[in-house]
Amino acid sequence: MAKDAPDPTLVTALEWLVRLRDDKASDADRRAFQRWLAQDAAHAAAWTKAEGLWRRFDVVEPEIARLRRSQAAMSRRRALAVGGAALIGAGGIYALGRGDLMADVVTDVGERRTLVLADGSSVELGSHSALSVDVTDRGRDLRLFRGEGYFDVAADAGRPFRVHAAGGSIQALGTRFDVKHVDGLVTVAVAEHAVAVRAADAPAAIRVGQGWQVSYGRDGLGGLVRADLEAVEAWRQDRMVFQDVPLRRVLVEIERYRRGRILLLSGAIGAIPVTAVFDTRQPDDALQTIADTLPVRVLRATERIALVYPAW
Repeated sequence: MAKDAPDPTLVTALEWLVRLRDDKASDADRRAFQRWLAQDAAHAAAWTKAEGLWRRFDVVEPEIARLRRSQAAMSRRRALAVGGAALIGAGGIYALGRGDLMADVVTDVGERRTLVLADGSSVELGSHSALSVDVTDRGRDLRLFRGEGYFDVAADAGRPFRVHAAGGSIQALGTRFDVKHVDGLVTVAVAEHAVAVRAADAPAAIRVGQGWQVSYGRDGLGGLVRADLEAVEAWRQDRMVFQDVPLRRVLVEIERYRRGRILLLSGAIGAIPVTAVFDTRQPDDALQTIADTLPVRVLRATERIALVYPAW
């Protein structure tokens, strides 16, 4: 078995869990499962581990509903700022995130929302995003806690327009630009004019001009690269566009449009390049296409949990 490959016995146990929880499971299925279970002590151990994983999510799902109701009530109380309900996943456990508590605007999974600010600027927020807005006489400061936003900035030389994300900042220089903050990485792509990007702890900002993009995150600030603006802005037309993008990054992106988690069980397949166009409104279809065209399998362990592992 390859070093990064998942335990095949555990995968089989998870497959049995899926099959037996199905309403269509027959007595023959249950008898076959009992035979498999009795074949080897390792099968019983894997079954216990799989049940533990399953219980973990069964316990959490009622809490998901409670948190979403709580967030919806909070948003109604903040109607002047506009609000919404959102669900986030971290380490396999769903919880209300710090961004949700501090944000003025939160979009749900699969939701897009356009805001017009008091200064005339507009922001289009993508799926599963959280944003706060602070517009004063001295400046316009927005904080993107997670997700993606497209910013169309109204000219106002006396009040700088800044977007803060992951400890860094993006200052508009009279412009339209996209900011994506996902999985600890911030990517800024400029559609018009320019922005000044400063990563966390960086000594100075760098200028990013029209048609260029830059990323920053845990590893610091990356270099300027040409932006494929059609691909960058595809989410605004309900599309995800990938060209030779590693599978692990594709799954992170698909997860933003799907309730629940997508768990990559093997690092060995994470680097497989993907070139595709998917509909953000059909994330499960995207997963199925990946399973049909790449040497991987996708197991839907629950409605909220999808496991991706090698087909070999």
